[in-house]
Amino acid sequence: MKKNRAEPARAEKMIGVWVRVSTEDQAKGESPETHEKRARMYAAAREWKVREVYRLEAVSGKAVLQHPEAKRMLGDIKSGHITGLIFSKIARLARNTRELLDFADAFRDAGADMVSLAEAIDTGSPAGRLFFTIIAAMAQWEREEIADRVAASVPVRAKLGKPLGGAAPFGYRWQDKKLVPDAKEAPVRSLMYELFSEHKRKKVVARLLSERGYRTRNGSKFTDTTVDRLLRDTTAKGVYRQNYTRTSDSSKAWEFKPEDEWVLTPVEPIVETALWESCNRFLDDQRGKRKRIAKENVHLFTGYAICTCASKMYVWAQSPKYICPKCRTKIPMADLEAIYRDQLAAFVVSPEMLRAHAEAADEQVRDAEALVSAAEAELEKVEGEAGRLYRLYMDEGISQPDFTRLNRPLSERRAQLEEELPRLQAKRDVLRVSALSGAVVQADAMDLATGWDRLQAPEKRHLVETITDKIIVGKEEVTVNLLYFPGEVRKQRGHKDSSRRRAGSVPDSGHGH
Repeated sequence: MKKNRAEPARAEKMIGVWVRVSTEDQAKGESPETHEKRARMYAAAREWKVREVYRLEAVSGKAVLQHPEAKRMLGDIKSGHITGLIFSKIARLARNTRELLDFADAFRDAGADMVSLAEAIDTGSPAGRLFFTIIAAMAQWEREEIADRVAASVPVRAKLGKPLGGAAPFGYRWQDKKLVPDAKEAPVRSLMYELFSEHKRKKVVARLLSERGYRTRNGSKFTDTTVDRLLRDTTAKGVYRQNYTRTSDSSKAWEFKPEDEWVLTPVEPIVETALWESCNRFLDDQRGKRKRIAKENVHLFTGYAICTCASKMYVWAQSPKYICPKCRTKIPMADLEAIYRDQLAAFVVSPEMLRAHAEAADEQVRDAEALVSAAEAELEKVEGEAGRLYRLYMDEGISQPDFTRLNRPLSERRAQLEEELPRLQAKRDVLRVSALSGAVVQADAMDLATGWDRLQAPEKRHLVETITDKIIVGKEEVTVNLLYFPGEVRKQRGHKDSSRRRAGSVPDSGHGH
């Protein structure tokens, strides 16, 4: 099929180069110039344009997020000035795991790519995106375990009377690690209940407080949201609650814990209990009468589940199944997720695929490695000869004219090799990135498969979007197509990982191409 000549040219990819070489690295002979050349050669090999270079020379990798160059780079990513960043290895970007994940989140939000030459990772490829998805998932599990340990210590500390930190509620202040009414704020908090008892409208209360010159602790005007929060806080009636809410990592919304986990501490009240309860009964009645707008629910495989008749399948209201609106083919949501999870364990692990990929790439990688090794050996040889010649000159073994004449070709050869070596390394890096280890992908895919049930719904959806082509659902079988790009070894999309399963069940795994 002939290519359409009117097709617009592909937009040129704008890249940044990250150069961070510590003092220790420089002592080992790793110069910033060499790292920059290597990255530039890689960009040239991929036909990318280097727009910015970010230099953090002799800077420790323990904390780089606040460095001016790091802030400049993140600003360029966010604005779209650059759409990718090349660095020599992950440790050169950041050694602090938290900062590395913050970088990855920023790139993901901006739709930009990260390229690590040493680890052969390019998030512009599905395999590279899978790698960072796995890192994020593992980090999420670790954060949850830490949060569980912290949460377990909260009620113990509270019951022992130890403060849990945080600002005192409006109307109170901390004194000798105890909450006591604040002389300036307590009257305002009390007035808030009286105004609401009279007017029954949070916005009216907020407006009246602001018109009378009252402000929140940070100097802002009161809002109906602030009024609602303060009216509902039990501290005002003399009961300070601790360990009674938790926050969802996925939605960031808070919810109440079971009441047997709450820790209640008596404090001096600001308002009468009867007034507090009267106001809160009215608030509860208001909330019960309010009509809530249902949030749009994007199901896990929406847009990817396709019937054999080519119609997209959807989860209809009151039905736990994906249903084809045209031919009425259906499959339970739980069954389809189980089939997909089972398929993750076989993601890109077909022996035929691994062999084909390895055979197509290994020879090229070996050749590139040989060229790099040869150039490195030649450079070491030239530097050795230059060193011996210099020592001979310093020992007055040869004259200055002879030294100049003999050193000139060595100097020229060294300059040529120093120019050629980054180019060869870049070519090798391109091949290594393209030939991302199938064994690593296999192990990571298995980790995701076994840990699938621990992922939050948004993380599952992101993974589906990252590696899924489509899921074809028939009356008797399901075909899961997972995208995989071997990279430059093949110019076109390489393999689609397919698994045919009987609908409504999870039989023994099968694998085809």
